[in-house]
Amino acid sequence: MSRQQQRGVTLIVSLIMLVLLTLMALTSFNIGKSSLQVVDNSQQQSQVLNAAETMMNQVVSSPTFTQAPENVLDNSNCPASVVAPPNSRCVDLYGDSKTVIVVAMSPQPVCRQATTVPNSTLDLTTAQSPGWGCMVGNPQNYGIEGAETGDSMCADSQWEINAVATEPVSSARAVVTKGVAMRVSKDAIDTACP
Repeated sequence: MSRQQQRGVTLIVSLIMLVLLTLMALTSFNIGKSSLQVVDNSQQQSQVLNAAETMMNQVVSSPTFTQAPENVLDNSNCPASVVAPPNSRCVDLYGDSKTVIVVAMSPQPVCRQATTVPNSTLDLTTAQSPGWGCMVGNPQNYGIEGAETGDSMCADSQWEINAVATEPVSSARAVVTKGVAMRVSKDAIDTACP
């Protein structure tokens, strides 16, 4: 092979190597970009799930939870740019009014069952006992509704709570359903429970 033919072959081999190195760099870049997208999606999914669970805990802790389950959340804290359904609240992750997660109680919390607690099962040893506020009174057959049956003024209720959290920019969404057992006043559940 002559010297000029060798120079031509060297040039062709160099160009092929350059193309291969460019393809390897592009492939590496695309793999890295895909990995970042997976991590970002995972983080957003985790954030909406945490927002839904946090809002559920706030709902259960709310004093209006058993009396008005259809209006337990107020969406007045949502920015004007975010459309929030009734019985929802907005969570601003970074305080910038841009990354907002809307958490809605949808459908509204539902009482599935309520059972009156008998006086005989209450722990009445101290005023701090959970049963102290449920006691009807001294045994008697007149004057106090429920006294003749031995029922207390409390009921054990079971609720189903659904929270739907959505981050509108990324469309990340989480749906969380929990069952909650609560001892409440019989008056509080007269209209909410079957």
